[in-house]
Amino acid sequence: MSGILGIDVGNTETKLGFFAGEPRKFELRKTWRVTTALRRTSDEFGIAFAALFRRAEIPTEAVKSVVISSVVPQLDRELAQMCRTYFPQASEPVVFSAADQTLLAVATDRPKELGSDLIAGAIAARSRYGDPVIAIGFGTATTFSAVAGGKYLGAAIAPGIQISIDALAARTAKLPQVSLEAINGIIGRDTVSALQAGIVFGFVGQTEGIVARMRREIGESAKVVATGGLADVIAGHTKAIDAVEPFLVLHGLREFFESRILGRTS
Repeated sequence: MSGILGIDVGNTETKLGFFAGEPRKFELRKTWRVTTALRRTSDEFGIAFAALFRRAEIPTEAVKSVVISSVVPQLDRELAQMCRTYFPQASEPVVFSAADQTLLAVATDRPKELGSDLIAGAIAARSRYGDPVIAIGFGTATTFSAVAGGKYLGAAIAPGIQISIDALAARTAKLPQVSLEAINGIIGRDTVSALQAGIVFGFVGQTEGIVARMRREIGESAKVVATGGLADVIAGHTKAIDAVEPFLVLHGLREFFESRILGRTS
């Protein structure tokens, strides 16, 4: 068994995905999530990742290529060194960016500022759900990416769900931290359920409002795909989201890798 390792480094979490097979036939065999730690060294990354592979009974030698999307540039050097040391059978790791890909034209005013996770997610969303499409990322920030006519047009970015919860708890002494889960209605019967109702349906309303406005601009037929740890919570309370793809960015990295190997541009 051999394949590629996709690494999606976010501000809060880092997602790993091992794709086995060959170009155009890669399958996502295993995924992991670890906390993004700014002070982690290449050896600390390597020891942690190697342990995950051992537990999954996948030899690190099976990794022949590594593709990295990172929004935390402080970690890029350590991750690259980790790949060279702990995945010795892999070729030189590739750091994905909007400027390095040709799968989706970028029509923003400052393309170099576009986060690699946004463009990777948009690439996967378009290939899976067509054009036009809206990709929503429920992460540290909540991002709404608009794709139409084979172009990444731009995005709307709002504070993330967990950031909003943390800010509320920090500034209100009597309000507790709460976990988000499926809720039955908008009227909470105690403090925790009231917080859950306000947070969940607040973000549902935000999602529905932004999606409706984006559809008016790029096409009412636009499909909406959501990703991120809390995507399923919000999707469970609205018809504005057509699909949930937990590892959308990893699939975008896989498509980018295939485009480099096969030389295709669409």
